[in-house]
Amino acid sequence: MVQILNVVAFCHLQGVVHRDLKPENFLYNSKEENSLLKAIDFGLSDFVRPDERLNDIVGSAYYVAPEVLHRSYGREADVWSIGVIAYILLCGSRPFWARTESGIFRAVLKADPNFNEPPWPSLSLEAKDFVKRLLIKDPRKRMTAAQALSHPWIQSLGNIKVPLDILTFRLIKTYMQSSPLRKAALKALSKTSTPDELFYLGEQFALLEPKHGSITLENIKTALMKNATDAMKESRILDFLLSLNALQYRRMDFEEFCAAALSVHQLEAFDHWEQHARCAYEIFEQDGNRAIVIEELASELGLGPSIPVHAVLNDWIRHTDGKLSFLGFVKLLRGPSSRAGAKVQ
Repeated sequence: MVQILNVVAFCHLQGVVHRDLKPENFLYNSKEENSLLKAIDFGLSDFVRPDERLNDIVGSAYYVAPEVLHRSYGREADVWSIGVIAYILLCGSRPFWARTESGIFRAVLKADPNFNEPPWPSLSLEAKDFVKRLLIKDPRKRMTAAQALSHPWIQSLGNIKVPLDILTFRLIKTYMQSSPLRKAALKALSKTSTPDELFYLGEQFALLEPKHGSITLENIKTALMKNATDAMKESRILDFLLSLNALQYRRMDFEEFCAAALSVHQLEAFDHWEQHARCAYEIFEQDGNRAIVIEELASELGLGPSIPVHAVLNDWIRHTDGKLSFLGFVKLLRGPSSRAGAKVQ
């Protein structure tokens, strides 16, 4: 599993999505017991830019991700396929099954994997959590391949290195474009990070080789160039650096990096999310909350002129002092709604 995650994390950093991951597409390099695995059959693979979506339905039915069937997907679809592989390796059966392809697709879209039948009750909580976080139907909440390598179940194997994660740069881009109010909200949230979250963030920060405890755009460029291949040029990953130009003139320390590189959508997948968010809101109340008018909040959230903002956002601001309510705080954390451009095949 570590080898599978490593090769997929490397492909994703290059801007390559495999789109047909399954056990048959991983071969042993030799007959030795500890032989390396090699990924094969890149016939359906494609280049994808960091903010781009693909829309053609490809792959093998049992391993296809829900968002592929919805015709809007990216790297996360490969991670779903790894989740299916992990489920099969641990229990010997498929998480989604039907007699027909259309039936399999319906199961993928609507059914939940069974974690109640043997051998699941006898497996560790960490192993089950690992598979569950790979098989989250919402791709925004699903782990990346690099994050999966930082998961406690994988780390328990000992000395597992966590590779550079392209998601980090996407999140930093969004953070850099955010308003001071949203940045304050994210900083409050980062102060409630768990040890597992801080471990992953610490690994990512270290890979950028900070100087004097902080990073600049040059650190990100250097880290990407160390991993660059011709594929990275084809997928135009390096062009993505242009959107991070604001870092050229300032430094980012680890505390701010944690705020920038946290994925709110992924945190929402945890059972303790509301408690997590309420603790962050208490910190925000002390350090960053301020009075805000509805029109300013609408702008923060990217709501267009056709939206009746006073009706929609009424509950997001406290009437007593004009500051953000808890609901408004959570919405602000999620950031502006965005529609990524689809790639026409």
